This record gives sequence, structure tokens and C-alpha cells, in this order.
Amino acid sequence: MKEAVTILPVQSAARVRGLRWLVPSLADFLFGAFLIWLFVTGEGWKSLLGDGDCGWHIRTGDYILAQGHVPRVDIFSYTKPGQPWFAWEWLSDVTFSALHQDLGLKGVVLLAGVVLAATATILFQHTLWSGANLFIALLVTLLAMGSASIHYLARPHIFTLLMVTISLWFLARDRRRPGWTVWLLVPLAALWANLHGGFLALISATGLLAAASLLEGWLAGPAAPDRWTNFRRYATLTAACSLATLANPYGYQLHVHIARYLRSSWILEAVEEFQSPKFRSENMLQFEALLFAGLGLVGWLLFKKRWFEALLILFWAQAALTSVRHAPIFAIAAAPILASELTAIWNRWVTDKPRRSVMGILRDLSNEFGRLPLRVTLWAPALVLFLAVAKGQNWPSDFPSIKFPVAVIDRHAALLAPAEGPMPRILTSDQWGDYLIYRFYPRMRVFVDGRSDFYGQEFGKEYMQLAGAQHRWEAILERYRFDYALVPVEWPLAELLKRRVGWRLVADDGLAILFEAPRAALMKVGHPAERKERHSRGTTAPRGSSQ
Repeated sequence: MKEAVTILPVQSAARVRGLRWLVPSLADFLFGAFLIWLFVTGEGWKSLLGDGDCGWHIRTGDYILAQGHVPRVDIFSYTKPGQPWFAWEWLSDVTFSALHQDLGLKGVVLLAGVVLAATATILFQHTLWSGANLFIALLVTLLAMGSASIHYLARPHIFTLLMVTISLWFLARDRRRPGWTVWLLVPLAALWANLHGGFLALISATGLLAAASLLEGWLAGPAAPDRWTNFRRYATLTAACSLATLANPYGYQLHVHIARYLRSSWILEAVEEFQSPKFRSENMLQFEALLFAGLGLVGWLLFKKRWFEALLILFWAQAALTSVRHAPIFAIAAAPILASELTAIWNRWVTDKPRRSVMGILRDLSNEFGRLPLRVTLWAPALVLFLAVAKGQNWPSDFPSIKFPVAVIDRHAALLAPAEGPMPRILTSDQWGDYLIYRFYPRMRVFVDGRSDFYGQEFGKEYMQLAGAQHRWEAILERYRFDYALVPVEWPLAELLKRRVGWRLVADDGLAILFEAPRAALMKVGHPAERKERHSRGTTAPRGSSQ
């Protein structure tokens, strides 16, 4: 009997611990609601393919899986074949490729949706852990993720959003109670460096924490015991994370390349996501609300000697105002800090409110839900598994036709991508070049695509002159000897090609216009000079390839 009395409570406790993973948590509800609200309903999955870069990322992954190594020279263009190129997001590319091979574009967008939903869920849990009540945590999380929605795209940067969220929580937990878990950021940094160049956000965060700790130690005075302990800890962490990022196929050359890329004045001026934010859209208004609230909080944080939080907000606010691509990171960094301070104000306001008043009821509900454990149960992965096998969820089979020339390419594929013979030279936009890579690689090579870091300033200026029909556009057009031009209707060049002798209008669907160059027409009828050039290219290899 004594043995039975001793064992039964243990078995019951184990059963309860097992069953708790079957009881949906608040985090499960948020994860599911976010995933369903943004992506399952409407055209959400397709919106993740609004940027053509996803196309060349998939094909880069195909190359790596087929060849067994990362590319070190260009494999996509006929304008810069064989030039050195860094596939600096190779692990993301491989992940996209593997999912695409098994599930098509459905797998790619499902991964992107899950990563973004996980980011929102972890950020919400962080705000609750930081002391925010339920309603303020939910409000600030929604504002932060709304701000981040400018980059809700199936591209490698989604991993940076997730990694930033995880890293900042690790640092916050370590500051409250130092432990060994913060050193998990070191292998995380190595993983991050192979997923996306945003790993610099982690180095910035740990560096700011080391600087804040140095300031705290200096202000503490010589008499303070262990005044430099935190500084040594976080300076070592910064150094270890920095060294870990060298564990990539390109070594330190990756860092040199990223530094040059981020310092390029042409990139900052020409690429839209590197420009300052325009406060006109709904997501930018949400960012604006967080920005004003965060900057308004800095003075109070400095007064309370919370140096790291103040530095974090100021650093990412300046970065976001310089480049809109940093707005999501600012929102993620500021959200937990802002939520905890708003909760302190809320608590002072509702402390004495009667229990039956509206404020009292909200206070009690918030306190009760705030005591729930911060965990995710089996329901979240079950939802992902269901979506992976489900059909009829508006899964995309191609890139959205409202942004990419899907219809024109489908109707004229025999011209643009003939089954035999050399592939033609096609003039198109960088985004549509990404899509051509997705559709026709490895046979086709493109004029330009979304790899702005690869093409550089000189070529980029020529591309913009050509698209805008600016100075020297005719000379550039002749020099590249295009066979076809597949251009957006809003390009000034489109109207000039309509009037240019010899260029034939093949198709115009209101989104894209397809022109055939005079030389392409001669090739079709077998002009001797063009037959000679075609023979010199070979019969199957795309122009510019190295076979």
C-alpha cells in the first residue's frame, strides 16, 4: 500500500504534464490567428510572392543542391557572366529550393508565413514576460507586426526578423538573471550568417549592451564591487558572436562585401528599401506611432538609467529613418520596452478601480491571463501540418499575375524561351528578370535581376538610363543587342520603342509590352549575318554561359 500511495501521485503529475501540451495556450491562439488572418484568408499567400527576388533565391538553391557547393561567380546573367558573386544567403536559398522541389511555391510561402507568425508569437511572449499586461502586449505586438508588414515577403530577410526577436529576448533574460543560455547566441550567430546578412543586427545589439554596461560600470564608481563584470561578459559575447559569423563559405570576404554594399551611395539612392520611409501607407502609420512613442520614452529611460534600452531605441530609430528596411527591426526592438512602460502607467491608473467597473474588469482579466504559462503546445505545429497537406487555401502555383508578366510569357514562351537553339537576349526590369530566372533557369540568362549588390553602380546607372529613356539610351540599347524587350507599360522606353523603326509590337496586356527587335526578326527568316552569329553561339548553350 505504501508503494501504491507513493507512485500514484507521481503518475498523476506525469499525466498532467503530458496533457498540458494538448491544452491550447494563449500563444497558440495568437500564432493561429496571425497565420489565418494574414495568409489563409484572401490572397495572403500570393502577397508573399510580391518580390521577384524569391525566384532567383529558389534557383540558387537548386544550383547548390545540384552542384554540392555555393556559386562563386555569376550564374544568371549574360551581361556579367563569370564575374565574382556572393550567394550570401545560401542556406535560405537551399531551404527554399528543397521546399519548392517537394511542395512547389506552396512550400516556400508556407515557410514564410510560419516564420512571420512565429516572430509575432515570440514577440508577444517577450512583451508579456517583460511585465506588460495582456491588452497592452497585444496592442503593441500588433503595431510592431503591422510595421513589419512592409517586408512580408518570401525572402531570406524573414529569418532576420525571427532571429532579432529571439536574440533580444535572450539578452533581456540574461540581464535579469545571468545564465549560460545567452551563449546560445554564438551558434545562432553562425547560423544567421548563412541565412541572411542581417546577422549584423545581433552584433549591434550585443555591442550596444556592452557599451551600456561600460557606462554603468563607469557611473558606479571605483567603490562598486564587480563594476566591470557585465561589461566583460557582454564584450566577450560580442566578440564570440562576431567570430562565429566567419563560419560561412566565404569567410571574412562576406563581411567585406556587406560593408561595401551598405556603404554604397548608389545603392542607398537607387534601391527603394534603402531609402527613408514614406509615411503614407497604413503600415508606415503604425511604424510612425511606435517611433514617436519610442523616442518619447528615451528621456524617461535615461532618467531611470536604463542605458541599453535607450541606446537600442535610438540606434534602430536612426537606422529606420535612414532606411525603411530597418523599420521592422526598430518595431521589434522597441515593442517590449514600450509595452512594459505603458503597463506601469496603466497599473497606476487602474489600481484603485472597483472590481465591477470596466477598468477593474479589464485589470483583473489582464492579471489572470498574464499568469498563464508562456508556452506553445502541439496545436501550433498541428496547424502547420494541416496547412502543409491542405488544398484549396489559395496556394500559389505561380507568381502573382498582377505584378509579373505571367500571361505574356505564357502566350509567347516559344519566342522568349525556344525549346531549341540559343536563348534570346531579353531586355526587362530587374524584378521581371528575377521571374525569368525562376521560369527558365538554367537555360536562360538575363540582362539584369534583383541582385543590386552584384551588378554595381556603373551597370545600374545604364539600366536606369535605359528604362527611363534617358541620356545615351539609344547607344545602350544598341550595345547590348537585345532580341526582345519585355517592359512594364509605365517605362518611358516603352513609348519610344513603339515609334522606333524596326521594333515590332508583339503583345500589350496593360501590364507588360513585348517588342521584337529587328535582329530577332532577321534571325527567324534566316538572314545570313544573323545565321553566322547564331552558329558562333552554338545550338543549345544560352549566351554568356560557360558550359
